[in-house]
Amino acid sequence: MPVVDAGVEGNSRLTAANGMVLLVMLAVEGVTVLSVRQMLTLHIFLGVMLIGPVLLKTASTAFRFGRYYRGAAAYREKGPPHPVLRAIGPLVVLSSFALLATGIALLAVSPDENSALLTAHQASFAVWFVVLSVHVLGHLVEAAQVSWREVRTATGGGGARRRRLRFVALALSLGVGVGAAAALLPAAAPWTSANFDNREGGHR
Repeated sequence: MPVVDAGVEGNSRLTAANGMVLLVMLAVEGVTVLSVRQMLTLHIFLGVMLIGPVLLKTASTAFRFGRYYRGAAAYREKGPPHPVLRAIGPLVVLSSFALLATGIALLAVSPDENSALLTAHQASFAVWFVVLSVHVLGHLVEAAQVSWREVRTATGGGGARRRRLRFVALALSLGVGVGAAAALLPAAAPWTSANFDNREGGHR
């Protein structure tokens, strides 16, 4: 059985475990989209909370790509993702940042369903949803398998030696997200209390 480089395995486990955490959060966020006016507070809180895990996912993936393209033997041996997944990778990152940035920016303006900023947020969501769907379908099986290895591994062996540090990184990313969401949620009050159906001008 081939020996797996500890750094490569650790990076793979962190990326996969964080990806599964993101998948659960995004599934809940997706439910809020189905009835966003009724669940706007949860939608905003979860949306801002995504900041931490998204930054961690971007960092761990960028580290792997950086090591690969700089010619690190262990990362070269592991190889790159499928060409399609490599091609949409930058789109996943850019659309994720655009979605989060426009969502946070909306908290700084008055509620208006006809605003250009809200349109940009909705447009970035459409692009993000398409590319992320391909990304998830391409990585889900592997991510689930690697995450299961991370959960069931107790001590010792390759990437498992730094398992505790990876869990700390995950916890910190969630802590950053919760902290940001708690800090910004008061700014969402104009949106969560707005009644667009009854506002002057008849926004629908």
